[in-house]
Amino acid sequence: MTNPLKLALIAATASLLALPAQAHRGWLLPSATVLSGSDLWVTVDAAISNDLFYFEHHPLQLDNLSIEGPDGKAITPENLAKSHFRSSFDFKLAQPGTYKLTVANQGLFASYKVDGQNKRWRGKPEELASAIPANATDVKVTESRGRIESFVTSGKPSVETLKPTGVGLEMIPVTHPNNLVAGEKATFRLMLDGQPAKGVAVEIVPGGIRYRDALNDTKATADDTGTFSVTWPAPGFYWMSASVRDDKSKIKNAQRRSSYAVTVEVLPQ
Repeated sequence: MTNPLKLALIAATASLLALPAQAHRGWLLPSATVLSGSDLWVTVDAAISNDLFYFEHHPLQLDNLSIEGPDGKAITPENLAKSHFRSSFDFKLAQPGTYKLTVANQGLFASYKVDGQNKRWRGKPEELASAIPANATDVKVTESRGRIESFVTSGKPSVETLKPTGVGLEMIPVTHPNNLVAGEKATFRLMLDGQPAKGVAVEIVPGGIRYRDALNDTKATADDTGTFSVTWPAPGFYWMSASVRDDKSKIKNAQRRSSYAVTVEVLPQ
């Protein structure tokens, strides 16, 4: 006779295994990405969460927020606010064209042991030499550089804000990021320090994770030119991300992690 308790344990284990793996994802979510008319404003939510795009973990810090207008000039965000689960801000679309929203962060992390005890440190490169004791062992240093972006267009799309900076991991849209349509293929290019990010894996996740059993993510891989393509299965907001680990940090004996994430809106046909 089968043990009911054993069956219950097996069912519970299977249920847990079926759940999507949780990961903290940083994102910017505009109230709209394509607008037309006059006196246009957009409100943007910013958070770090497990579920896209749901506020349940931590607000995204906006200390390094920048908004680039269609003419390449900086736009000042208004009504900046930070609550328990999210940050937010407004900005006015005073001119037609495409605006780029970016939160760019850089950090230095170290782990090591002193007398067999695990230690961790976080700070600036110039503080590293004095921060780690001379008797430290198993020292591992990681430089982290990340960009979180989104794009908003008023009227006719423009391309001035799509140009890369040449620093870190970036995405150059071949298909305009505010001209994405369900059922159609869109093409993008990943660049690392201004060069094609060859072979980098890209994760594409639709919003609404909270309301479905499966993550429904798809994968793409950048080719030798850094190019990858996505055919959108349905309208809605999507989160795309990629990361690269290498030993090209300018900090001695440090590994480097470069990451990129972008929120795009796919419109119905």
